[in-house]
Amino acid sequence: MSGEVLINLTPMETRVALVENGVLQEALIERSRRRGIVGNIYKGKVVRVLPGMQAAFVDIGLERAAFIHVHEVMPPGTPQDEQQTIAQLLHEGQALVVQATKDPIGSKGARLTTHLSIPSRYLVYMPDSPHHGVSQRIEDEHERERLKALLDASISEQTLEVTGGFIVRTAAEGVGDEELKGDMNFLLRLWRNVSERKVSAAPQTVIYDDLPLFMRTLRDVMRDDIEKVRIDSRENFVKLVEFAEEFMPNAVDRIEYYPGERPIFDLYSVEDEIQKALGRRVQLKSGGYLVIDPTEAMTTIDVNTGGYVGHRNLEETIFKTNLEAATAIARQLRLRNLGGIIIIDFIDMIDVEHQRQVLRVLEKALERDHAKTKCTGVTELGLVQLTRKRTRESLEQTLCEACTTCSGRGTLRTPETVCYEIFREILREERAYSAETYMVLASQSVVDRLLDEESAAVADLETFINKTIRFQVEQHYSQEQYDIVLM
Repeated sequence: MSGEVLINLTPMETRVALVENGVLQEALIERSRRRGIVGNIYKGKVVRVLPGMQAAFVDIGLERAAFIHVHEVMPPGTPQDEQQTIAQLLHEGQALVVQATKDPIGSKGARLTTHLSIPSRYLVYMPDSPHHGVSQRIEDEHERERLKALLDASISEQTLEVTGGFIVRTAAEGVGDEELKGDMNFLLRLWRNVSERKVSAAPQTVIYDDLPLFMRTLRDVMRDDIEKVRIDSRENFVKLVEFAEEFMPNAVDRIEYYPGERPIFDLYSVEDEIQKALGRRVQLKSGGYLVIDPTEAMTTIDVNTGGYVGHRNLEETIFKTNLEAATAIARQLRLRNLGGIIIIDFIDMIDVEHQRQVLRVLEKALERDHAKTKCTGVTELGLVQLTRKRTRESLEQTLCEACTTCSGRGTLRTPETVCYEIFREILREERAYSAETYMVLASQSVVDRLLDEESAAVADLETFINKTIRFQVEQHYSQEQYDIVLM
């Protein structure tokens, strides 16, 4: 599998596209006015302790206070009989060094932890944990043993004091001892600077700011199968090369400046794919389609055969549609950055072996996802449940806002419904105020219906209240808006 990373930089925003085999797989967007905070370390101030929730709110200098649970305050590995409550650990006004694990999403503030970690290309340093280990994504047992031995050797040869633990990242697969030692030196020097700032910094300030998006992408996404990293800003191209020369020398030759007149995101139709990812419906090549509905509690995905009729029998048609849907769903989860609980309603399959194969294809496709996913299998109702770690806003939350006309419902009350609401409101007004005449201000579609299909009902109402009802179109009113003026 071959891949490319496209980076589009402007003063207002940074956009990154990860393309595999010519198809967009992930789109990352960071606005200059609203940068992500995941990975940042803050010196916060506890503003409220919630014993009933075993949690606290911490002011880290953002618009909304951030949230921290007792498990994120308790030292790692604390025995069960030594566990403490949030009230024993924190009190209002206390200064607390924390790290953001989730960006503020919607109405929810950021999520925090006191278990700090700082990543580099090949290692993650955890200053408060004595644990050393290797990423579980490296499955080869011999490679795991080799990396563990290299890590232990690098720690024993370290001239700086090592008080915490290290985790070897997936990207370290196949690297030598020099790379690990270089990363370890960098992380220990960085932590020494952070430790000094922890003491001197004022509350509600940033102690450690993670790399900007285009550098984070190079650090976290770069793999052997990434053939090119193309960036359309010469100034930041130089910064990216300098960063790579210091930390990722083997990636320098793959970074190139893109000076083309054609916008970089027009390559591989990235702009078109982003627009499609904002819609509910995803068309499959076979003629079937997905319907994706994110909600506050979970995301539901429905699979339909659509125009695909197959060539053999119904069961074969359903099986092929579900196989294609499984791969498409894994891509859509990454592309749209959907997190939390995800429920997939595949088309019902009678054959148990078909169910197992579809589930295997889905799990295999999810292996390339950088976010942690967990699939719990098929429920009694034939639904597939999985969870995907949510650390930042979805693509839709980043680019869109709720419709001001329907308030995010996605539907409008019909003109007929609004007409009947107007009739009821006029009756209420008549009983309360008994005006001489009533003027109804409404949208064009509602007034048209009142004067046409509902004209008989209007005449009956006028006779019943013995008053005249007039109508006036307000062009700027939405279909649901209306006012009744007493005259």
